[in-house]
Amino acid sequence: MTATLGARPAPGKGRARARHRLAVLGFMAPALIGFVLFFGYPLVATVIFSFTKYDLINPPEFNGLANYEFMFKDPLLTKAIANTLWFVVVLTIARTVFALGVASVIARLKSGVGLIRTLCYLPSLAPPVAATLVFFMVLRPNGGPVDSVLGWFGVDSPLWFSDPAWAKPGITAIMLWISGDLMIIILAAILDVPQEQYEAAELDGAGPIRRWWHVTLPTISPVLLFGIVNSVILALQLFTQAVVAGSAGSGAADATGSTKYLGFPDNSTLTFPVYLYTQGFRYFDMGYAAAMATVLFVISFAVTIVLVQRMRKNSTAEEGGPGA
Repeated sequence: MTATLGARPAPGKGRARARHRLAVLGFMAPALIGFVLFFGYPLVATVIFSFTKYDLINPPEFNGLANYEFMFKDPLLTKAIANTLWFVVVLTIARTVFALGVASVIARLKSGVGLIRTLCYLPSLAPPVAATLVFFMVLRPNGGPVDSVLGWFGVDSPLWFSDPAWAKPGITAIMLWISGDLMIIILAAILDVPQEQYEAAELDGAGPIRRWWHVTLPTISPVLLFGIVNSVILALQLFTQAVVAGSAGSGAADATGSTKYLGFPDNSTLTFPVYLYTQGFRYFDMGYAAAMATVLFVISFAVTIVLVQRMRKNSTAEEGGPGA
């Protein structure tokens, strides 16, 4: 009597499965190779260089945790972190609320929806440098369109990118103007809300505001959380707009067009990525810049994980699953 220890796949089926896996890997190979070369290798190299003293000219010298220890003593890094946190809080809230408000208005329009939707989305296609320069010209204190309009009412225009108190709000205004991509995503979510829910709420006596609050918002909450995650990452990586705004506001650029005073005015536009660039490519302290980049990656990754977990928890609760 023979005992069957376990069913074994037929040889032909095993070879077919192996060929299928090879075919899948073949199709995925370009993406995998690109990921390893352009993300995996730079990430590992950055972590390694963060433990060295490296000036891009001489060979890197291992210095342990010296770069990370210096972060706690660097006053400019503290200023850069404070500016970045300001953008994380203010820009995230303002961008999400602004995109949600515009999308809600467009969703209720009866005519001209396509034209208005296109006009709201087009600014997001503008190159960041061009968009920032356009805003600088519009908000220019002496002779700019906004300054002229405010002058008609006897109101003095702020100095915007030349005033430390107004530089960050000015950059925030730029980011709101080019937030059409998030607006389109939220608009699609609003239009996808089942009409039956609105009809049921209306039968229960709910007005437009209550229907928006109790039907629209809960239904599109996963999309709003995505917008928050996207806005937080955008704020943590804010670089181009801050550099261009500081350069235009200072009015002091070299022959290549790059500003001599990154963070102008009074380091109010000195974000974490701008300071990272300054250390790496102006002072050639690539080891310290690599340490800053590593910290930025860890923080961005941690924030993303927390928000994604929150998104999954909310989705499970809405579906009545475990933990609801």
